[in-house]
Amino acid sequence: MKTLKIKIATYSIALASVGVLATGCDSLTKTQKGAAIGAGAGGTIGAVIGKAAGNTALGAIIGGAVGGTAGAFIGRNMDRQAAEIKQTVPGATVTREGEGILVKFDSGILFDTDKSDLKSAARTNLANLATSLQNNPQTNILIVGHTDNTGSDSYNQSLSVRRAESVKSFLTANSVSSSRLSVSGKGESEPIADNSTAEGRAQNRRVEIVIVANQAMKDQAKQQTGQ
Repeated sequence: MKTLKIKIATYSIALASVGVLATGCDSLTKTQKGAAIGAGAGGTIGAVIGKAAGNTALGAIIGGAVGGTAGAFIGRNMDRQAAEIKQTVPGATVTREGEGILVKFDSGILFDTDKSDLKSAARTNLANLATSLQNNPQTNILIVGHTDNTGSDSYNQSLSVRRAESVKSFLTANSVSSSRLSVSGKGESEPIADNSTAEGRAQNRRVEIVIVANQAMKDQAKQQTGQ
């Protein structure tokens, strides 16, 4: 519920900035939302909104948006890649947001408790993801590690970074250019569920992979649409 409220609030702020809130957010497709957010928020404001909402992944997507018809063009490309990932990476939760894709892995799928070495089973999921990233080279990828609140802040921060780095290293070893990859560790600072329950803590232990258009795709989108 908390996550849903954050997303609704974030979209409302961005859409209001271009005066389209009155059209009704529910009537827009994800591609149209991406176009509106990019046109209204821009990179800097989008990043600030994401940070204020406590959602680094969503902030990265909003911050990288170009908006308008070019944003809609990018959104269609992302629709296709998201469908591909859903088909080939069954261990992931794949969500289309604005002009980007959010791929989420529960840490239990990738890592043993308190470890940052990838499980053998995780390698199949990530290898399939790497194939999709190779098939769609005009994107940049942000890998964000998260933990629950068990343990100290400093330890959780370090663990989240090490887990994100492990995913980056594996993708690089599977022919995804390191120049496309960046990492961020958020420790326990961005929970998506209640840390007072075992189920909530399990949800908070996760790795999020954000896929957004690189400059080449943005330039292509602008050329194709005349924006």
